Amino acid sequence: MKNSVYKKRRADFATWMAREGIAVAVFEDNEHRRDPSIQYFTGHPCDAILFLSITGYGILCAWDENLASKEADADIILPYTRFSLNPILAGKYVAEKAGVPVHSKIEIPENTAYPQFLEYVDAFSDFDVVCRKSGADTEVSSMRMIKDESEIALTRQACAIADGIAVSIEKKIRSGHLKTETDVALFIEKESRLAGAEGTSFSTLAAGPSRSHMIHSYPPFGAGDFGVKGLSILDFGIKYKGYTSDMTLTFASGELDPAQERMISLVEKAYGEALEIYKPGVSVREAALKADGVFSKGKKKMPHGLGHGIGLAVHEAPFVRSRDTGEEPQVFQPGMIVTLEPGLYDARHGGVRLENDVLITEGGNEVLTHSKIVRL
Repeated sequence: MKNSVYKKRRADFATWMAREGIAVAVFEDNEHRRDPSIQYFTGHPCDAILFLSITGYGILCAWDENLASKEADADIILPYTRFSLNPILAGKYVAEKAGVPVHSKIEIPENTAYPQFLEYVDAFSDFDVVCRKSGADTEVSSMRMIKDESEIALTRQACAIADGIAVSIEKKIRSGHLKTETDVALFIEKESRLAGAEGTSFSTLAAGPSRSHMIHSYPPFGAGDFGVKGLSILDFGIKYKGYTSDMTLTFASGELDPAQERMISLVEKAYGEALEIYKPGVSVREAALKADGVFSKGKKKMPHGLGHGIGLAVHEAPFVRSRDTGEEPQVFQPGMIVTLEPGLYDARHGGVRLENDVLITEGGNEVLTHSKIVRL
């Protein structure tokens, strides 16, 4: 095995499979349906189908054999092209070769389209094909929510690279070397790769004063001025060996009007008070309500959630929201890495958002990135 951490994850998942009576679980990652679960269990980054058995045995059918031989950790690696990139053909081969007992349960991804589900049922007529919510996909999401030591280390590196780039951006805006939204976005793309990252974890959102009133600027960046008089928002993340960071800085340039200063003050206050609640055993909803309360007292309302988990995806569980879903609220647990990103937006005055990545620890929390309101 290249890395015992993957074997342990597969073994932990097999324990759940045994409780559920699932003989084989199927995970697909392709251009139609991206699923980080395959990378979580094997290290293989993309374009493959994975079969996990109740014994923890992993069989990976990879489209790119060369990439799999370099990156993947699985008990068997097969070329997906052997099966014409067809998950059902691959599944039939695996079931036969692995000697999966007839009438066993085979679980396929919960978001499988109904026509394909019927194809599975026809092809596996001797088995019980399971496609359900709150099944394998939900269990993997729950596992991924709590990061192990290796995941925390990789996320730290993604955050450190992002921090370094943020410092450089501030210096280059002050010196006049970065003047437009495009300048800033392309600088991040270049510097992330020079630092050893895979690139950005999502399309950089760089919005100058004329566009910062949008929650997520559209287009993500353009040719407009950035860092000039008013409020500019920069939201970006770095992807390092599959793991992401996500941070947002607001650049406040020149003399601001009272409304803009009040927006900044409220965002910073909401950030500080909510951060105190990012600790083990506390409901994530309580943190979101705390931020909402700050804005409500200031006669403002935040139009988005307070935060979300990060990991192999830039948005994953838990989701820090104040709305009552009627379900038992998730609580912060040690090992979670969650963003904290209060923001306010006004069509006339522009927008303010402050976002950092926070690791929940046994004793409280650790802020992994160091975004701030940058005064120019």
